[in-house]
Amino acid sequence: MIAAIVAQLGEWTAPVIDWHALAPELILVVGINLVLFIDLNIGEARKWAMATLTGFVLLAAFVPVVTLAVIGDASREMFDGRYVVDHYALILKAIFLLVAYVVVLMSQNELEEGGYYQGEFYVLMLCSVLGMVMMASSRDLVSIFVALELLSIPAYMMAAWRKRDVRSNEAGVKYYLLGVFASAVLLYGMSFLYGTTGSTKLVEIGEVLASGDLIAMQVVAIAFVIAGLAFKVSAVPFHSWAPDTYEGAPTPVTAFFSVASKAAGFVALMSLIFLAFPTATGVYQPLIWVLAVLTMTVGNVMALRQTNIVRMLAYSSVSQGGFILMPLAVAGTGDASQSAVRAVIVYLLIYAFMNLGAFAVVIAVSRKTRSGEITSFGGLFGYAPGMAAVMTIFMASLAGIPPLGGWIAKFNVFKTVIDAGSGAAYALAVIAAVNTVIAAAYYMRVLRQVWMMPAPDGDITPLATPAPVTAALGITAIGTLVLGVLPGLVLRFGDLQDLTGALGR
Repeated sequence: MIAAIVAQLGEWTAPVIDWHALAPELILVVGINLVLFIDLNIGEARKWAMATLTGFVLLAAFVPVVTLAVIGDASREMFDGRYVVDHYALILKAIFLLVAYVVVLMSQNELEEGGYYQGEFYVLMLCSVLGMVMMASSRDLVSIFVALELLSIPAYMMAAWRKRDVRSNEAGVKYYLLGVFASAVLLYGMSFLYGTTGSTKLVEIGEVLASGDLIAMQVVAIAFVIAGLAFKVSAVPFHSWAPDTYEGAPTPVTAFFSVASKAAGFVALMSLIFLAFPTATGVYQPLIWVLAVLTMTVGNVMALRQTNIVRMLAYSSVSQGGFILMPLAVAGTGDASQSAVRAVIVYLLIYAFMNLGAFAVVIAVSRKTRSGEITSFGGLFGYAPGMAAVMTIFMASLAGIPPLGGWIAKFNVFKTVIDAGSGAAYALAVIAAVNTVIAAAYYMRVLRQVWMMPAPDGDITPLATPAPVTAALGITAIGTLVLGVLPGLVLRFGDLQDLTGALGR
């Protein structure tokens, strides 16, 4: 037996690793250890440097993403195609790193002034971002699950970062308990997939599922996997954690959850649908159709009732998730197959700018008003016209008003659904159109306070916005404007063959 083991070891060869392709992940790993080491050896008075160092780590990881995109060669595969770096993955990695950088800008002053642990916070954020970056390249059930847990476990702790705040503790506990349950459901579905196909590689699973009619256990597996990921994207009826967690967590963490964590869930869902379930349209399409309708409708109706702007943005995020689900509900039908990936990626990119920007305004205004109520934005135009203008940009973009970025995101979604050409697709488009009008009502209610109502306490002293928050507002406002006025900058992503080719092979 020992001789057999030795013989097998002699035949074993180390996997070929493309270090350039793995550079973003390696930089993040080194950065995590560097931030942790420096935090342990620096005085309290200099903890502010942790935010700056984290920003440098994220920008450093961004550099190889750009260089790989500029080289533009064929996709790079490692571990027998289980980890792939192509244009599809690079675009998503760029989104995750950019979002994390903006969140660092938004969180720096809040952590310093609140007396919260800073080094540990940024270490956890970098760990979560590493999971997201890994998710973009994962083409295997095991790597997808590891990436999902790597991004989720730090998020559970970040949600409860205000440890002396009861609501923050509640947010962390709810997120953790429901997140663990969703992970169990997802893993249960993955185990069924492996058991019935004999492989964890997505492409091989897709080949087995396409070779014949699906058996009952495979149908259950697909349903469980979609349900597990529906929690990650806060789709109805798996959304109950989102409003309480968003309200209780520190506002920068809420912004991070609403954009980055949601995007990572959609990335996993896209990879599974286009690689593992391409022929199982009869199973996943009805499920996602129902999820999309419920998510956008319930999210909008609940958002109309909110008086707290963070809870309103939480339900808005739920509703926006419903719009992002729409292309996936018709993927594999007619001409929609080729445009569904593009529609989701374009929406995720533009949504990142406009939603982060809205939360940045909330952070800036709440520093003065000490309130999260929508009425606290009354009179904003009178004492902070610049802030009122950028809030108008973000709210109008979320509502899908041209020429801001949100309109091109929604346009692509509607075009993809209509291209499907089925009765269910047309019904989905009509429901989405009605929900677009409903959503405009609560976005405009915020702007009514900003432009037409007086300051509730009569205090019209100017806002004192920290420089990092101002930088975050500038990045997000410019991104929202530019992508709306020059949509070709983002629509060109759809012309890259591997956006659909890599996920369709």
